[in-house]
Amino acid sequence: MADTIGATLPDGVGMTTTEAPFIELAQQSGQIYVEQPYRLYSADNHEAWRKLYHRMLPRWEKYANRHFLKGIENLCLDPNQVPKLEDVNQFLCNLTGFRAKGVAGYVPAYIFFDCLRQRDFPTTITVRRGSSLDYLPEPDIFHDIAGHVPMHTDKAFADALVRFGDCARTAADFAKSIKDRQEQTQVLTSIIKAMARFFWFTIEFGLMRDPSGELKVYGSGLLSSYGEIEHCIESPDVQRYPIQLEWVINQYFEIDHYQPLLFIVDSFDHLFSLVDQLEEWMKAGKLNNVSPGEPAISEADLQSFLDAQ
Repeated sequence: MADTIGATLPDGVGMTTTEAPFIELAQQSGQIYVEQPYRLYSADNHEAWRKLYHRMLPRWEKYANRHFLKGIENLCLDPNQVPKLEDVNQFLCNLTGFRAKGVAGYVPAYIFFDCLRQRDFPTTITVRRGSSLDYLPEPDIFHDIAGHVPMHTDKAFADALVRFGDCARTAADFAKSIKDRQEQTQVLTSIIKAMARFFWFTIEFGLMRDPSGELKVYGSGLLSSYGEIEHCIESPDVQRYPIQLEWVINQYFEIDHYQPLLFIVDSFDHLFSLVDQLEEWMKAGKLNNVSPGEPAISEADLQSFLDAQ
């Protein structure tokens, strides 16, 4: 599909976030999943990756959890150029069965979570501009491949992701059992909000202690941020608490600044047990009325659950 969509585009035209003709064409044709058109990456794209990787490496070595560091080693990522997803997947699939799956942008919530259940990780294939290395409101390939995917090489973490994907199926079935349309919308909105908050405070911004008791980072939003990975561990302004499910599902978050509140899990087995608890609470109706506030849930997200087969 990538060859068809990008056939008229010249080599090196660029795969820059918000400025990629290939992505615009894919979205216009209604594509969610795309192959990675590697020939379209520009020299600037590769240089942005190189800068991102080399400046993050010392901070990973200082602040990242040991499972992430082992994952970086196992994936054999090239520090000097944008990775090919097919190369990443050769290593990743052999370890946990996960694979990075290229997407053209936004993926509706149920489809995203169900991909995890199938051990597919929706992966952005554009890269941020070299002049905007520090903050990007949307994900890019550095966030997804250097931030998320090394964690997917760890079996316990990968199994927790799959279990979380199972919860999306449970949520879809639960919502379909509600016959009143207004009630169905209200309950499903609340459940998706709870799931999104759980994902945010664990998979994206989670902390965990290593065997010596030292606090380390496992959340991918932190692992891909040069400034925040240090801030989340060192700053006295950050509140860090042992995770409590009832707190997490009722805690709103904002994406445009460093996170002031973070939660600590004991291990990835602990994380797995929390996903089990999340599903149990969902079945018992305990997620039907979580607190209002961010994140907003779109009509497309709601419909993706109602359309689930």
